[in-house]
Amino acid sequence: MKTLARPAAPVAAVLLAALTACTDGGAAGSGTAGGVKATPARVHGTAGAPGLHDPYFEDLGNGGYDVRHYALMLAYDPASGRLDGTAEITARATQDLSSFNLDLAGMRVTGATVDGRAAVVSRSGQELTLRPRDDLGKGKTFRAVVRYSGTPERITDADGTTHEGWLKTADGVIALGEPTGSMAWFPGNHHPSDKASYDITMVVPEGLKAVSNGRLVSQRSVSGRSVFHWRSDEPMASYLATVAIGKYDMKESRTPSGIPVLTAVDPTVAGQVAAEVARLPEVVEWGVKNFGPYPFSSTGVIVERAGDAAYALETQTRPVIPADGLDTTTLVHELAHEWFGDSVTPKTWRDMWLNEGFATYAEWLWSEDHGGPSAEETFLARYEQDRNASLWSFAPADPPTAASISDYPVYVRGAMVVHKVRQALGDEAFFDIVRGWTKDHRYANASTDDFTSYVEARSGQDLTEMWDTWLYGKGKPVTSR
Repeated sequence: MKTLARPAAPVAAVLLAALTACTDGGAAGSGTAGGVKATPARVHGTAGAPGLHDPYFEDLGNGGYDVRHYALMLAYDPASGRLDGTAEITARATQDLSSFNLDLAGMRVTGATVDGRAAVVSRSGQELTLRPRDDLGKGKTFRAVVRYSGTPERITDADGTTHEGWLKTADGVIALGEPTGSMAWFPGNHHPSDKASYDITMVVPEGLKAVSNGRLVSQRSVSGRSVFHWRSDEPMASYLATVAIGKYDMKESRTPSGIPVLTAVDPTVAGQVAAEVARLPEVVEWGVKNFGPYPFSSTGVIVERAGDAAYALETQTRPVIPADGLDTTTLVHELAHEWFGDSVTPKTWRDMWLNEGFATYAEWLWSEDHGGPSAEETFLARYEQDRNASLWSFAPADPPTAASISDYPVYVRGAMVVHKVRQALGDEAFFDIVRGWTKDHRYANASTDDFTSYVEARSGQDLTEMWDTWLYGKGKPVTSR
């Protein structure tokens, strides 16, 4: 009788398996005493919550644990669209756990372990549930490893668009994650309140480059493939993680104060965007002056050709900007997010205005400092242009639906709130508080209530009327000039 040959695994998958062969080493956490293996106390855990009850994304994120580090090992074949991945997740249990969930959209899970021992895996939609061999005690640090493969998908946003997730480009791919797209390409706790450090290793065909967040640790060739290893030491929300695969022109430099800069530009648009990319160090140094010390170990930008990305996104340390949308204003906005959104990250998606209001106000400040309209003039122009239109459709701190968390009021009315704070406090106190805010909440999560309380405590002023009018009020406020 003939035996059918088993199909050969893709070369990239074989290489990934070789690179990650040590991932599932011996079980972690077994102790010994006097040469005799210690017997741990029996833990009776309960299942971790499948969602964190975000005001707009009920099932996003997971309860019962806090991720400390992601080590993602990915092999991608642009010709077939296949992604092979191994996600090693180091986390700390925040309760006694019998099982826990990860967010993963699509893909096929081929196996999982917890502390080196096989775990029972089940799926229900985007919820991937792992049941370890033994329950995990509260406070225990554990390591979960998930192996998966398939064709990653685009994620449909609440507004019906499909501009996030794993997006194929003319010569590779770009991964964009706000607000939920990162679960398209790796399993994790995909809520902004659970930030972690990252190692991202990518295997791609020779001739392509793989760019991610943080700093490039190594680049090498193995078995006819290129392997790039990136590391983000500072905490990062998963929606800010990215991978970009393509034929990029990569350049390294430093800002005048010594911050490392790495830019990756699609070569077909390099000449078109060269002048704007060259301004990046200047913009970062201007941000340091106004917002406080730069919060990360590197900075930069990824520039895609028009159509590869539908919008710009503040992916941590290396914002993604399409060439047709790259101008100084956009560069200022996205780099301002390194302080507002990336370092100081919202607790829930209801706090989105803290990201976008400050980044939009940074545009107004840049104009004021570089010979354009002052922030006051911009404020008044925006106030007059939308007498009965979308600007006044809802309060920036209270978008009505998940589909509206990135709408015009979150950006422009959010910036108006920041400007009203500046008016109330005066420039010296305002910039002192802004720099204090980014320092005292560096790498943390913050809510709207955290911000309003901080401003009042630092200024000694009761701004209740202003918050009620500009931050929470409906309709067009009355303003005096």
